[in-house]
Amino acid sequence: MNNKDIKILEEKILFHKDLYYRGEPKISDEEFDKLELKLKHMNPDSYALKVVGSRNLSGKKVRHERKMLSLDKTYKVDDLKSWAADSELVAVYKVDGVSCSLVYENGILALAKTRGDGEYGEDITENCLWINSIAKSLEYSNKIEIRGELYCSFKNFQKLKEEMRRSGLDEPTSPRNITAGLLGRKDHVSLAKYLDFLAFDIDGINLKEESKKIELLEKLEFRVPGFNLIKADKIEEVIESYRNFIEEGNYQTDGIVFTFNDIETQNALGETSHHPKYRMAFKFQGDTAETAIKEIVWQVSRNGVLTPVAMVEPVEISGATIERVTLHNLGYVDRFMLKSGDTIEIVRSGEVIPKFLNKKKSSDNIFLIPENCPSCGNLLAKEDIRLVCNNQKCHGRNLEIILNFVAKANIYDLSSKRVEELMSNGFVSSIDDLYKITKEDLLSLPKTKEKLATKIYDSIQSKKKLSLPVFFAAIGITGIGETKIQKIIDAGYDNVEKILRISLNELMAIESFAEKSSQEFILSITSKRELIQKLLDTGLEVIAEKRGVGVFSGKKFVITGTLSRPRSKIEKAIKECGGNVLNSVSKEINYLVTNEITSTSSKFKMAKKLEIPLLTEEELYLMMENSNG
Repeated sequence: MNNKDIKILEEKILFHKDLYYRGEPKISDEEFDKLELKLKHMNPDSYALKVVGSRNLSGKKVRHERKMLSLDKTYKVDDLKSWAADSELVAVYKVDGVSCSLVYENGILALAKTRGDGEYGEDITENCLWINSIAKSLEYSNKIEIRGELYCSFKNFQKLKEEMRRSGLDEPTSPRNITAGLLGRKDHVSLAKYLDFLAFDIDGINLKEESKKIELLEKLEFRVPGFNLIKADKIEEVIESYRNFIEEGNYQTDGIVFTFNDIETQNALGETSHHPKYRMAFKFQGDTAETAIKEIVWQVSRNGVLTPVAMVEPVEISGATIERVTLHNLGYVDRFMLKSGDTIEIVRSGEVIPKFLNKKKSSDNIFLIPENCPSCGNLLAKEDIRLVCNNQKCHGRNLEIILNFVAKANIYDLSSKRVEELMSNGFVSSIDDLYKITKEDLLSLPKTKEKLATKIYDSIQSKKKLSLPVFFAAIGITGIGETKIQKIIDAGYDNVEKILRISLNELMAIESFAEKSSQEFILSITSKRELIQKLLDTGLEVIAEKRGVGVFSGKKFVITGTLSRPRSKIEKAIKECGGNVLNSVSKEINYLVTNEITSTSSKFKMAKKLEIPLLTEEELYLMMENSNG
């Protein structure tokens, strides 16, 4: 291509970028990304690739003290792994909304602004005063800036559509587009009450880790996107979990954002004029196709939530024939009024299950939402964007609960078909029944001979010893993941009995536990007490992962203040020597690790009051070195 072709492509990219940030896109995100990739290949230094946000700002312009940059992105897992190396990462779901900056002065919301062109944003303070999830005041006297994403939830989108219809306004086409549209309105500003805000960054407070920013934002009672603190080798697991989230989530996402956890590393990597080098967005690149819905079936999950699946006219995408497409949840079905005969656009990304993108043509068939559970016939409840079967004895729901246990406990030789047969023949109605099955029970199943029965029986019995993290995942405890379970174990709650007795305050005292997730965990584990006891009665053994043994065995530490090493490395070193790291100071703490001689922090003051010994980093490491001889 010649320079003229490049110029045309640049103008095309800038034209569509302006439309996108005004909430009036004419092409899909994927089509736009392909244009940018094409230009990158032709002219990687093009100014059009460095433009952030929109050049056309219609409202009052406000300068950003720190530029609000865009994100670099990739569609390839290998590229993501290469970028991450072996670093610790924070992974958050990428919200498909409008970037927003909130400035607080003397504890009061003084200014709200969009990203705009990255250097200047639009003043949207009046709009944001209507949004309930944006705090109008905080308990911070210093000036701080909180950045995040404004979006319209599926639940609020339905209410917004109804109000706009009553007001004689044009109905919105999608949650993302109406978010940008509402922020640009000079009338009907009160409609912004249907928007929400998710926070993911904070300036003005000195923190050493990205994960601590999110935890602080939670404590300030901001909503935050679901996040995971992971090692680079867990990237693929997080990407796989993305599919589950979009099926159950209440807002649109278009990928996952990965960030280096260590702030010192972030500062060393720096930024380009377009994006920070320490953040990377991963997006699914997939081939799309159009097909027609034959029927919509509703599948009940282990939590009772019904997932809609479209049985479609067979269509080939990426070399595979597609006949089933996930429709995510009731919110999608309701919003697009999906029904048999509709022509829809679908996408398949790698091995990810094909998913619905958009409705292209509506049929004349009747739009229906089921009133009864397809598995047990129980009357369904509508909870926001979900249909829920609350029948605890629902066959379909219990089947999914048992299959989840089989999968998480890695009982390889027990297929879903065999589990269904065991349930249908009355041998299994609960997870604990798996461990009561005899070879004779298995031999009574269709087409099951001695060899297969022995294989299945041995496979089940081989899983009568599970680690605590695996056990809790297998029985479906919600509120925390494997990393946080390990933190509970490291804090001394190293068996099922101790964890069942843990109080809310004790859980919140452990590093990384906010009130909301702690409450969810305790509520979940309390509801599973009877099941846990039944499983233990079968002889199932639940064991904690072995902790380090050494000079700090049985000792409890709290870390505070500015550190020369990443906090995660100090925590790891303490644990390898047998110690535990907690989040708050109490009389049970043995040492406060800090490099400060005096401090106004609450942890430091409490340690002084309780006469808890102080250790500098160097003193801490010297103790470890001396213990190793």
